[in-house]
Amino acid sequence: MGEKIKKKIKTIKVDLDKCNGCRACEVICSAFHANPKYSSNNPARSRIRLIRDPILDKYVPVYAGEYTAAECMGRDKYIIDGKEYEECDFCRAVCPSRDLFKEPDSGLPLKCDMCEDNPPLDKPKCVEWCLNDVLTYEEHEEEVEEDVKQDDIEIGLQSMISKYGMDKVADTVARMSQSKKE
Repeated sequence: MGEKIKKKIKTIKVDLDKCNGCRACEVICSAFHANPKYSSNNPARSRIRLIRDPILDKYVPVYAGEYTAAECMGRDKYIIDGKEYEECDFCRAVCPSRDLFKEPDSGLPLKCDMCEDNPPLDKPKCVEWCLNDVLTYEEHEEEVEEDVKQDDIEIGLQSMISKYGMDKVADTVARMSQSKKE
């Protein structure tokens, strides 16, 4: 059983018609996430990548999504302006079947964190540095149902109640409580 809470949803909208492939988004993302910040630039560490169609000279900025431990079953193909693309070309997930969005030294998955910082930034660096307004940052609140997380004691008690019944667990807790007072 969950309760309704307001959650801030952050998104980056992408306008493909405006992208000229300058890769400023990749460069600033890589520099922002360097350790220490801005100390180096390695686009392989960027959480946003440009997928390029060299024949049509089109670019698709894709930012890193969630990690998934398994490869997906989807191997669909899409035809856009007469060119065939695999589903993986536009996927944001980090998965075992490709090296996109993995830290080059460790192989650990990268995920777009919207440039979370302290103090918070007004918008992610890729959006701020985008020269052609390809990337637009948006925030809105949504009411979502969130599961109330049980702590370890509640999980343990629930398990015991399932196994022994509420009356037996309650009697045991009352008896233990009484013996502690004595």
